[in-house]
Formats: sequence, structure tokens, C-alpha cells
Amino acid sequence: MSCWDTIADYGLRSIGIGARLLPKEDFTLCQQFTLIGSGMLWNIYFGTLALISGFFLATALAVGKAAKNPFFRKPAEWFIFLFRGSPLFIQFFFAYFLFLSLKQVAPVFSPFTAAWLGALVVLFFNTAAYSGEIFYGALQSIPKGDIEAADAYGMTGWSRFRRIVFPTMMRLAWPAYTNEAIFLFHATTLVFFSGFPAWKQKGDALYYASYFADKTFNPFIPYPILAGYFIVLTLIIVGIFGLVNKRLNRHLPAERRTKVRFRPNIIR
Repeated sequence: MSCWDTIADYGLRSIGIGARLLPKEDFTLCQQFTLIGSGMLWNIYFGTLALISGFFLATALAVGKAAKNPFFRKPAEWFIFLFRGSPLFIQFFFAYFLFLSLKQVAPVFSPFTAAWLGALVVLFFNTAAYSGEIFYGALQSIPKGDIEAADAYGMTGWSRFRRIVFPTMMRLAWPAYTNEAIFLFHATTLVFFSGFPAWKQKGDALYYASYFADKTFNPFIPYPILAGYFIVLTLIIVGIFGLVNKRLNRHLPAERRTKVRFRPNIIR
């Protein structure tokens, strides 16, 4: 079997398209690259949807935490504290057994016991909490002169938030938010260890890397391949977020623009 045949057979196996059975012997580099790359589709799915949906909740949490009314401030503070104060790994297991219990009461919760939805919800809440704290810090760092200038122009409420507060908050928070986005995609590998079952037993990239490591008794090929895929994904994220950062700071002189740099979190 040529490498092109392998790609045709296994390139989309993680989403249920292609060969149903995994190779059992004589594993080639092409098979390992193809199947691990196929599993990356799930990691990209989890990271992309959680990041996009979490962005809006994070903005609401930041605004709520900065509100003077305790009716809005306290729920935002406790939500952020809960998801930032507990390990993501524990959140996966707690959510899985919670959804199992809810499934027995209401069948509508059945899809939440699968990884494609249940794990996505956990990642969504987790990244929203971390991003909300980042946005809150940026919100508190907005120069008072910007707010006073908006008031002088007669901007109030939604108009001031949309034209002054939100763009400035994004500009200040974007470098830190970039690192949160990178960590989120890396954290998608924890789905493999959580209790959530894979969709039709078609796992993510770590699922296939572990399969090859177990079958060949050689972890020094599949895991570096997996790391290589994530390095490429990280570079793509840094590039995309760098373009957005450049757009947010387009009005500033070049020497004053904040550049996006990858600073990995050693401890979450």
C-alpha cells in the first residue's frame, strides 16, 4: 500500500470516513502521520468551538465582574473562581458523572455524555473563566482619559462600550489572550484521559499516538509526531492572532505596538 492509499484510507478515519479497522502490524511512518493527523481534527474541533463560544461568555464575565451591582458581579466572580480554582482534569470527570446523572432524569442530556459535546462544554466554561479574568484585567487597565474623552463627546452606555471600551480592552488583553488560546488547544489532549467516550470509538490525536506506542512498544516515534502537529498548530495560532493584534493596534506608531509572543504556562 502506497502512502497516498494510506492517506485515502485513514485521512478522515477520526470522523468515521474511510477504513474501519486500524492497521495491526508493519506500521509505517505514513500510517502514523496520517492517523495522528486525522485525530487532530477532533483537537481542532474542540479548541476552535470552545474558543469562539468562550470569547462571548468571557466578555460577559469581564463586564459582569466589573459591574457595581452585586447581582451581576458576584455570579461572575464565583464562576471565574470555580473554573480557575479547580483542575481542568477534575472538571472533565465531574461533568461526565453529572451528565450521566442528568441523563437518567432527562434523556435530553444523553448527547452530553459523549466527548463531542460534553467535553466541549467543559472546555467552553474553562476557557471562558480564564479569558474572562484576562479581559477583566484589561478592562481595569483602560486609561481613564479614554473614558473621560468618550463622556466629553456625549457617548454613554452601549455606544461608549462598543466604540471605546471594548476595542481598548481587546487591544490590551490580546497578547495574554493569545497564550490562553494556545493553552486551550493543548488542553484538548486531556479529553483522551477523561471519562467521555469518543464518537464511534474514533479518537483524537493522542488516542492514535497511544495506539501506535502500545503496539510498537516505541513511544519515540508517535509522540514526537503528535508534538510536531501541535507545534505547527501553535505557529498557525500565533500567526492568526498576530494579524488580529496588528489590526487592533493599527492606529499606534510601530514602536508602541504590543507584539504577540508565545509564553507557555508551566502550571495552569
